Amino acid sequence: MIPSEGKLAGRSILVTGAASGMGRSTAVRAAEEGAAVSLVDVDTGGLDETARRVDEVGGDAVVCPGDVRRERDVGAAVDATVSGFGRLDGVVTAAGIFHAGDLAPVAAVTLDDFEHVLAVNLVGTFLVVKLALPHLVRDGGAVVTIASTAALRGHGQGPGYTASKGGVTALTRLVATQYGPEGLRANCICPGAVDTPMTAGSFVTPEAERGPRRTVPLGRVGQPEDIAALAVYLLSDDAAYVTGQTLAADGGATIKG
Repeated sequence: MIPSEGKLAGRSILVTGAASGMGRSTAVRAAEEGAAVSLVDVDTGGLDETARRVDEVGGDAVVCPGDVRRERDVGAAVDATVSGFGRLDGVVTAAGIFHAGDLAPVAAVTLDDFEHVLAVNLVGTFLVVKLALPHLVRDGGAVVTIASTAALRGHGQGPGYTASKGGVTALTRLVATQYGPEGLRANCICPGAVDTPMTAGSFVTPEAERGPRRTVPLGRVGQPEDIAALAVYLLSDDAAYVTGQTLAADGGATIKG
């Protein structure tokens, strides 16, 4: 059953990377705003925990274990969403990885490491958007992709991660251009430093904690809830005239270069 109150009341939203971090927070926040949510990730235990949290806020969830690199898995998740809720109004592509081997300079990164990161971050985003589009266009809806400020700054991550997130921003603009005439909106969020399981341990030392005070005008590391709030805004009618945009959610770090 799709709830009837909130900014996303009556809508169903598919969220990838929903087992933790920004994906989990977005799914829970969307449920709080009245959406039914479809949860996609390879981490089945994490998905179950996210579903429990959605239930706690009175939401409805469909759990869809799957790998965004596999077209069959993504197609099954889209089908389960439409079958379970009768419609698909939005997607949030929060699934993403970085690889230790990709943190080397360009000349030192192996092709395997480069392709592995692109497969999840860029190909996975493409597959979700591609397979969701027929339902989103039919019903009207919104695409929210998750990239990174690495795509904007040219430093801070490896070549696979940076290139994949740059590709996500470009793909999002293309979708907005091609499908805007059919009523679809597509926007991209570029998080800066956010405290998630993927960055676990990055901000726990005194030196690491001081880093954001020097480099982030707002003086703190981002939280998954910061990204979730922006994603829900972009999914909602509050952003009805916003499309094709790349929005940095980084506490102002990119304005310092």
